[in-house]
Amino acid sequence: MAALTGMRVLDMTQYEAGTSCTQFLAWLGADVVKIESPAGDPGRQAFKRGQADSQYFLNYNANKRSLVLDLSKPAGRNILFRLAPHFNVFVENFGPGVIEKLEIGYEALRAVNQSIIYARIKGFGSAGPHSEYKVFDPLAQAAAGIFSVTGEAAGPPTQPGATIADSGTGSQMALAITAAYVQQQREGVGQLIDMSMQEASLTFMKTRPVTEWGSGRAALRRGSAGGAPTGMYPCAPGGPNDYVYIHVATTRMWDSLCVGIDKPHLADDERFASGRSRMENAKWLRAEIEDWTMGRTKFEVMHDLAAKGVPASAVYDTNDVFTDLHLKARGFFQTIEHPEAGEVLLMTSPLRLPKSEVALVRPPLLGEHTREVLSRELGLTDAELQALREQCVIG
Repeated sequence: MAALTGMRVLDMTQYEAGTSCTQFLAWLGADVVKIESPAGDPGRQAFKRGQADSQYFLNYNANKRSLVLDLSKPAGRNILFRLAPHFNVFVENFGPGVIEKLEIGYEALRAVNQSIIYARIKGFGSAGPHSEYKVFDPLAQAAAGIFSVTGEAAGPPTQPGATIADSGTGSQMALAITAAYVQQQREGVGQLIDMSMQEASLTFMKTRPVTEWGSGRAALRRGSAGGAPTGMYPCAPGGPNDYVYIHVATTRMWDSLCVGIDKPHLADDERFASGRSRMENAKWLRAEIEDWTMGRTKFEVMHDLAAKGVPASAVYDTNDVFTDLHLKARGFFQTIEHPEAGEVLLMTSPLRLPKSEVALVRPPLLGEHTREVLSRELGLTDAELQALREQCVIG
């Protein structure tokens, strides 16, 4: 039995921050019913190629069911209120004021389900001077200080390529919901969970700027450089991602690096005798290491140094990860058959719970489970469902 078997989730999320949250819950065995408008989650169209749902949508919505419900209509809201008592959790990440306009806030759902867990993800949370501001991932990262420590020292603040704020907030919300569910099962209580993307993103900033906290000084950008010789080094054949990152944290690692790059004499070189002297002579040390890395591919460097006990990783590009033998051996990517998109390669759960295995189920088509959910949960007949379709309440 999966870990979260029994948890039932009404998923009214879109794009990524909310959908990544409910994706984690579904991966752990929760029954997640995705409530979509007749137009569908806008993520279905994001970065779209061809006629099928986008790869973006597919990667965040596996193991869910889709129910189309027009909540702008009283009859649509009535169905939601009738469904709420059958579920443990409601999750939403709409912009400020949207839920309030639809009149489906926490108190409204609590009136029909006293123990419901109502989870909200907002850019700046649901209270505070900035709570009405609209936010997307880059804005939350900027507001959390992440841009300010990203990029080269002499360059401008830089946006990281990964959507840290969206998926980072989603994974933290999944943890909060799971904790609230445990309390709900133990004590019979529900609660409102209010999560700010700014605050969730700040939890990833506890290491980089910590030495500056309370000093009145802002942490500096330093690119990919660390204490010499830690840093990024170019490799053959010199392409835009032909780099390796080497991290030397101890004297033993330094000695191993010297042996690993076939220059054991560097360990006895006075210019590099200590951490301080290696920093002072970083230019010459870097030249010695680059002389070796430039004659090898990034993966040759990675494997050669790792074998010597030196932490090093090739800079994988977005194609390398799909061909990586290690990820393949662990089964991290799986191919599924989609009725519209054909064969689709999806990431699987990074959560490895041997006693809670959940098979990957393809993401749902828009409204694919409307009839199934409403007939099973509310006992609606085919005639009643057809009448609701003709009124454009369901799809």
